[in-house]
Amino acid sequence: MTGAAGFAAWAGAAIIVLADGRRGLAVGIALVGAGFTVLAWLAGDWFGGAALLVGVAVCAIQLLRTGRQEWGLMPPGSTARLILAVVGGILSLWVAASVTTGAGAPLKFASVTVLSLLAARLLQAQKAVQVLTASAGLAIALAGASALGRSVPGLVPYLVAGVIAAGVSLLPVAESRGA
Repeated sequence: MTGAAGFAAWAGAAIIVLADGRRGLAVGIALVGAGFTVLAWLAGDWFGGAALLVGVAVCAIQLLRTGRQEWGLMPPGSTARLILAVVGGILSLWVAASVTTGAGAPLKFASVTVLSLLAARLLQAQKAVQVLTASAGLAIALAGASALGRSVPGLVPYLVAGVIAAGVSLLPVAESRGA
């Protein structure tokens, strides 16, 4: 189950990297949030996972409700982003499985993958909605990564990530409507 959650988080980050439209971004952030929510629940942090799930749900629904409704998956010129998503996932899997030691390999994989892919997405995004969605995903991944420490992070990191995810989706975003 933890492996599937880590894979879902990577798949969501890969979709955010590959998508330009709001529908694709909504599916991506929902997968990232679902992956980290399951990882939090499996670690025993039920309230933190629930707070994260609520924030991610608000973010995904808001992305689906506002703006132009397009998928924007793999637009022309996105070959470099496809290579980034695949190679980033493979490299993160190698780091999680062989270089690091101890338990929690799916959480390490999800954290490293999502943080690296969405940081790269932030640097090359062209629209505000892409930047805000990647920022929400980064907050979610940082909350999940807080569980890698020796002490239990508790509710606070997940609650903050949920508030950030919900909050960035409520910010007004101007979209160009013409030439």
